[in-house]
Amino acid sequence: MKSFLILPAAILAVLSIYLSNKPSGSFKPPPIPGAHDKLQDAEIIHLTGGAVGPESIAFDPNGEGPYTGVADGRILKWQENQGWSVFAVTSPKRKECEGPYSPKMEHICGRPLGLKFHPKTGDLYIADAYLGILMVGPNGGSATQLITEAEGVPFRFTNDLEIDKDEDVIYFTVSSTNFQRRQFMSNALSQDNTGRLMKYDISSKQVTVVLRGLVFPNGVALSKDSTFLLFSETTTCRIQKLWLQGPKAGSLDVIAELPGFPDNIRRNSEGDFWVALYSKKGSIEKFALSNPWFGKLFVKLPDSVKRLQAKIGAMKAHATAIKLNEEGEVLQVFEDSQGKTLKFISEVEEKNGVLWFGSVLMPFMGRYNLH
Repeated sequence: MKSFLILPAAILAVLSIYLSNKPSGSFKPPPIPGAHDKLQDAEIIHLTGGAVGPESIAFDPNGEGPYTGVADGRILKWQENQGWSVFAVTSPKRKECEGPYSPKMEHICGRPLGLKFHPKTGDLYIADAYLGILMVGPNGGSATQLITEAEGVPFRFTNDLEIDKDEDVIYFTVSSTNFQRRQFMSNALSQDNTGRLMKYDISSKQVTVVLRGLVFPNGVALSKDSTFLLFSETTTCRIQKLWLQGPKAGSLDVIAELPGFPDNIRRNSEGDFWVALYSKKGSIEKFALSNPWFGKLFVKLPDSVKRLQAKIGAMKAHATAIKLNEEGEVLQVFEDSQGKTLKFISEVEEKNGVLWFGSVLMPFMGRYNLH
């Protein structure tokens, strides 16, 4: 390590160790007024074979599932009373993939993130962090790679997607052109603004850039009438609305400023939206994001120091799910404020009165009955 980094690295390491072993109220995430602290009662559904990181959740047009992608590149399907089975794989290089979680092999094995079934065809579309946008038929198997770049710029961090069944197009986010998924902390703390929102026409196979200059764009969801699109910007902790139709078509509004870092957004049957917060924004996070030098320093630090720093987040991690209406008003908040059952959630999917929870890090999914 360069000499000028030794002292800052040492300070961060000591601070991380201290905070991870001596929790302090000043470093706990702020409470959300009116939150329902009920998610510690969620049911845990462990993955099969030591799999990790069920980031996104999807149900097929027949209502079967959920399906989820895990860290070793597989897509798994859950069947009640039968458990998990392998539905699809994103990479043909399965022989090189050993173990359920190996970040250094993600670019080889694939790392499926956002999942969506096409309501009309039953095809499953996959946003793979490294392999771009892929598709697999209703019967599963090996996914077909559709697109990996736009305007000559490769997708380094493909994240989430949404399907407009009437227009037969896919909207999807690319979180960065500089950082890959395994560098997501560096992406956030450096406040990288190379993210893009894309549109892929399924029939013509053409991809276009809808928005550029975004700061860690992540989850994406269409309104019930397809007149607008919501997407999250993780680093800025906000939800933006892009109007697709009507007099405001093409304009962009910030409709929600959230108390934490939003991941995926999913619409429920009533037309409201569930947003999963990966974590809340406390004093440490506010300091890091308001001081750009911190992020630049963090990017240069060795992985060992970054892992120590991550203990701060793990110390106070817990699940927060926020339901918004179309105007961005908060309708409900559910939490596991102590992180006893759920933490680091990446998606909330509401299906038949049940909330399903994904996580990019945990070895299980969660579900909570709303009734």
